[in-house]
Amino acid sequence: MVDKFVGTWKMTTSENFDEYMKALGVGFATRQVGNRTKPNLIVCVDDQGQICMKSQSTFKTTEIKFNLNESFEEITADDRKTTTVVTLDNGKLVQKQTWDGKESTIEREVTDGKLIAVRMLIYL
Repeated sequence: MVDKFVGTWKMTTSENFDEYMKALGVGFATRQVGNRTKPNLIVCVDDQGQICMKSQSTFKTTEIKFNLNESFEEITADDRKTTTVVTLDNGKLVQKQTWDGKESTIEREVTDGKLIAVRMLIYL
């Protein structure tokens, strides 16, 4: 299940994050900070099977708690209010956020002991 995602993951590299933030409408100053921030992603599962993902940095910390395949309201690091669903698909943890006719998907997978996250933005 999600066991391979459980742990603390340190961001080492980030590609095309500035373009992603621009597409979301994030302002210049916030993008500059976001591009320099290397957060830890902490993934855990509680006793009831609920998953917790916490993105922790000196700039900002965000946390979501959810059950797989169930929608929930999320306030993102850039303060968007989204309806989010997280699924497990072919070994990937797939987080789909929808708001204002847009959809953002973050696919996370563990490869060679590293957590790889790919972000995509779609206009509906």
